[in-house]
Amino acid sequence: MAHYPVKHTETGEEKVVEMSVNDIMQWYEDNPEWKRDWDKGGCMPVDEGEWKHKVVNKHPGWKKVLDGVKNIAGSNVRDLY
Repeated sequence: MAHYPVKHTETGEEKVVEMSVNDIMQWYEDNPEWKRDWDKGGCMPVDEGEWKHKVVNKHPGWKKVLDGVKNIAGSNVRDLY
């Protein structure tokens, strides 16, 4: 799911629509008076899940690195999990 900033062509009203890439194309066809507001940027990803889980899932070796740093004398690193 992503957030799409859109603007009404007649009234100038602005809003953010949240839906999948496939659904947004149909939404544009069903709502021709609404156009993408490119001044606000492209689609904005929706943040899902905890950052620490994302880091480990995307870079599996990262947990091993953090565990190594945690074991150094005087380290203030705590377990993230």
